[in-house]
Amino acid sequence: MADKQTKAAAPKGEGNPNRYRLQRAYQEEIVPALMKERGYKNINEVPKLEKIIVNMRMGDIKDNSKSMSSATKELEAVCGQKAVTLLAKKSVANFKLREGQPIGAKVTMRGRRMYEFFDRLVSIALPRVRDFRGISPKAFDGRGNYSLGVKEHIIFPEVSYELIEKVRGFDVCIVTSARSDDEAKALLTRLGMPFKN
Repeated sequence: MADKQTKAAAPKGEGNPNRYRLQRAYQEEIVPALMKERGYKNINEVPKLEKIIVNMRMGDIKDNSKSMSSATKELEAVCGQKAVTLLAKKSVANFKLREGQPIGAKVTMRGRRMYEFFDRLVSIALPRVRDFRGISPKAFDGRGNYSLGVKEHIIFPEVSYELIEKVRGFDVCIVTSARSDDEAKALLTRLGMPFKN
């Protein structure tokens, strides 16, 4: 009976030990280091990643409706999770936009998938950006959350350049439990976020 329970509790994809290396590093190395560095008395005071939201807007959707499905599939390949289609809330005649028309897609990641995406973002995708010199440390919102714009989604190896219809960009919003921008920056720096000096 005990063997059945341990098999059921084992997470999917555990065959590759490096897949969840960032989550393990956070629990084993980063939490103790932040407690020592910033003087937290309780392990629950240490800031952590809560969720990552990836949002892709498609301005050309009114001209080509097929691009919606291809862009959504590419976003799902990057995130490893099903995307939600975003609909227009109201009609705007100047933009030829009707209420209820699909205008974008988003993915909200939590848990293991969130750590895996963050690891791929900072260790694989961002270094592939042309003339990359680090990201701005000024994009915090005042409440410990960080937003980042990616101009080309082809920096992720999951997207094949030959098969894409158009190079698209998307926004990445990293939501943390930090109470201030300073705490959030310390957490993201420890997690490997390459900030400019």
